[in-house]
Amino acid sequence: MKAIPTAIPEVLILEPNVFGDARGFFYESWNRRTLAALGIDANFVQDNHSKSQRNVLRGLHYQLQYPQGKLVRVIAGEVYDVAVDLRRSSPSFGKAVGFTLSAENKRMAWIPPGFAHGFCVTSESAEFLYKTTDYWHPEDENALLWNDPVLGIEWPLTGDPILAAKDLAGKPLAACATYS
Repeated sequence: MKAIPTAIPEVLILEPNVFGDARGFFYESWNRRTLAALGIDANFVQDNHSKSQRNVLRGLHYQLQYPQGKLVRVIAGEVYDVAVDLRRSSPSFGKAVGFTLSAENKRMAWIPPGFAHGFCVTSESAEFLYKTTDYWHPEDENALLWNDPVLGIEWPLTGDPILAAKDLAGKPLAACATYS
């Protein structure tokens, strides 16, 4: 597996070694030793799976008291994935990084604790899988406003985004709770 750095050093795009032939393909999507060798020593406790249609935008979500690291990937379709650094002590505080994850490119991403995370579906539909380093705590869920101009995220939408009520009610960076 190869780690590809992003503009925020702690956020990594992971490119697995894919072995393919006439029957199809095989790759390891998670191997503790391999990820540890890349500097990701995470203890995953929960797997999540979502399916969404084109222009669904989920995020930007984070948990403040129970921060989650996330290993994310797409098994059908394509998404534009975004991480925003919410660690006030970080030189990249308030910066966003985005990239495409798809079933075709088989890339994954490591989003460490301390980041808000979200994605929008750019294909007809997409299935998104992710492992988390802490459990979901609905009472601790926060949403950073997906279109806060301060973040400068250029979401590749082909129309208005389809949003959940919690994402419509997201707070701009200047008003949201952050990590120290």
